[in-house]
Amino acid sequence: MSAVEALDLSERQEAHEPPEARGLRRDEVRMLVAHRRDGRLEHSRFPDLPDHLAEGDLLVINTSATLPAALPAERSDGEAVELHLSTAVPDSAPADRPLRYVVELRRHRAPLGDASTGEWLSLPAGASAELLSPYLGAKRLWVAALHLPNPLIDYLSLHGRPISYPYVRGQRPLADYQTVYANLPGSAEMPSAGRPFTPELVTALVARGIAIAPITLHAGVSSLELGERPYPEWYRVPASTARLVNATRRWGGRVIAVGTTVVRALESAAEADGAVVALEGWAHLVINPEIGVRAVDGLITGWHDPDASHLDLLDAIGGPDLVARSYRAASQCGYLWHEFGDVSLIVRDERRLTPNSKGTIHD
Repeated sequence: MSAVEALDLSERQEAHEPPEARGLRRDEVRMLVAHRRDGRLEHSRFPDLPDHLAEGDLLVINTSATLPAALPAERSDGEAVELHLSTAVPDSAPADRPLRYVVELRRHRAPLGDASTGEWLSLPAGASAELLSPYLGAKRLWVAALHLPNPLIDYLSLHGRPISYPYVRGQRPLADYQTVYANLPGSAEMPSAGRPFTPELVTALVARGIAIAPITLHAGVSSLELGERPYPEWYRVPASTARLVNATRRWGGRVIAVGTTVVRALESAAEADGAVVALEGWAHLVINPEIGVRAVDGLITGWHDPDASHLDLLDAIGGPDLVARSYRAASQCGYLWHEFGDVSLIVRDERRLTPNSKGTIHD
């Protein structure tokens, strides 16, 4: 259990809409910087990110684009519900017909608890979904067979809308749920740590000698927010990114993951000495303080609910005490939670490292 769960975070505030709807730029969010070496907490703003990094550091981003993955559905008794598509069933083929997908049913934006095996749901344009079995023992996730008249992405573009939760006011357009560098549709929900980036900020980072490299991990629905274990998600670490990560470590720079999805992808592709290899497939790795991290030196992330499994990953990077103090400070100082909210940067202080004879890095 993360130390954050024991905190009183009743003062925390939720972001009900994007910064742009509040008259701000996309990047005008607050950023709490947590320094691992001495435990300092520093209040900053996201446009100042280049000032908290150094020449030779590497930011790794997730270029997965968000799908309009929420569909109106009707049960056999006529009840209107919402079907959230999470991720393809691991090792299923995109050409499978019917397509097998992990889904979640919701009623009035809350999880539906009375679904049953064999239940059929009517979807728009004559499509349907059959619930085949609960998924990995989860109480609210199901494996479903989707009978669609079009390929999935085409069908969702016609009939879907972005997944949203009760703290969001109204229905926001899909563009609000995309990062500026998203280019490969596949995530049920936005990899939101990267949302504050703008083209101008990317330019400023590159001008400072801070490199940026992509991975892809298609994020599923945020079951993690209810304390459920992370389930498999498809990812790809390209060879060019693996080379940049390894070179950064050799020359003493820091590898900063933009979001927990990036940590999961890089650590899934990391060898025992921290070297990253080009790899793609299904990420099964669940990161916690006992397992630790090998390839990542820092993390940009949003603020998660106290029972989120994401917090185990944060503890693995920053340590439970630093993460708990960060959450306490963020709650007391009015930082905004969730995908449209503020962010945290957990980072090692600047290091001067030398590779050993095997190419691994020592402090």
